Amino acid sequence: MIHSWSLCGLVTMRFDVFGIGNALVDIQARVTHRQLQATGFDEGVMTLVDDATQRKVLQSLDGLPVNRCAGGSAANTIMGVADLGGRATYTGKVGSDAAGEFFLKDMRDMGVTIEVPPADSGQTGTCLVMISSDAQRTMLTNLAVSATLTESDINEEQIAASKYIYIEGYLLTGDTTRAAAYRAIELAGKHDVKVAFTASDPFLVNLVRDELIALIEGPVDLLFCNEEEAKSLTHREDPVECAREIHRHAENVALTLGPNGSLLMHEGELIPIEGVDVDAVDTTGAGDMYAGALLYGITNDLSWKAAGHLASHAAARIVGQLGARMERAFTQEEFAALTSQ
Repeated sequence: MIHSWSLCGLVTMRFDVFGIGNALVDIQARVTHRQLQATGFDEGVMTLVDDATQRKVLQSLDGLPVNRCAGGSAANTIMGVADLGGRATYTGKVGSDAAGEFFLKDMRDMGVTIEVPPADSGQTGTCLVMISSDAQRTMLTNLAVSATLTESDINEEQIAASKYIYIEGYLLTGDTTRAAAYRAIELAGKHDVKVAFTASDPFLVNLVRDELIALIEGPVDLLFCNEEEAKSLTHREDPVECAREIHRHAENVALTLGPNGSLLMHEGELIPIEGVDVDAVDTTGAGDMYAGALLYGITNDLSWKAAGHLASHAAARIVGQLGARMERAFTQEEFAALTSQ
């Protein structure tokens, strides 16, 4: 059932998750290692580039089929929540251009509420995702107007009407986007809304490690990270030790281990979640979908173990296809089997 209530005279739908991040249109292309090497960029990492550089690389791939979708880390997670039937809202900045219209339509067609007005000038951010035969992704990201998100774009009514807010760590790399993230955290505290945060990338952990630790020791209730991020954060090597160390400060931890599954920490308990065998096609968005499915589960009365089980299988579906959206939804029977634990 959808509830509504009033804050400052405004009626707001109840949400499972409020997401905030860099709003990007993902442009995905499958490439050979030779084509990838010819770009001159390091394989398997994300690099921030300007529009001219991104366009030049895209032109070098002319003739290859491409897939477009609304993207960015938090946007992928929020779309995952909605894809599973959850109620979600998203805050990110797009331009008043065709790419911005595409982003908004793609999100809204999935049922995501997004009300941030487009920027008056500038272009929508884009991420060129080059996927090689080993399923690795090399990303060239042009943040464009997504980097102009500010505190004034944060909707207090939507946060107050949510169970969790979800923040992507990439926002900490910009002054105004960092301020927007902290404003969302402040409002979540004001309205007793839980805070989920994703470490986003090992390079980010190394760049702002002290700030991340302060967030984990403070307002963050649920930290999402992968194995490399956890190692960088804790300076430990064993994933279980990493998870336990983070859990000393964060109420809940979700540490993904790629094909080896994941580790959840909740109420002092270590909950190992199995991996799912799948022929890897594209790892783009797998971690984001994992976060979306886990958030869907814990905000819709699933146990943490059942939510982790669902998240593992949802992420595996993403790895086994091209793109960050599930091509085939879970049937009722599949969903029931996955969430019965």
